[in-house]
Amino acid sequence: MSNHLTPSELAKESGLDRRDVIAKCVAWGVPIFNGKIDKTLFKSTMQEFADPSSQSMVGV
Repeated sequence: MSNHLTPSELAKESGLDRRDVIAKCVAWGVPIFNGKIDKTLFKSTMQEFADPSSQSMVGV
C-alpha cells in the first residue's frame, strides 16, 4: 500500500472531491510534491482541523 497518492486517489479514499483535496492541501500547507500527497500527513492534518479542541493556541 502506497503512502503517497495522487489527489484523485486520496479523494477516493477520503470521500472528498479531488478539488477539495487540493484546496485543503493549499489551505493547510500540506505539500503536493510531483503530483503526490503524503496520505498520513493529509489525514492527520484533516483530523487536527476537524477537532477544534486539539488545536494549539499559538501566540497566547
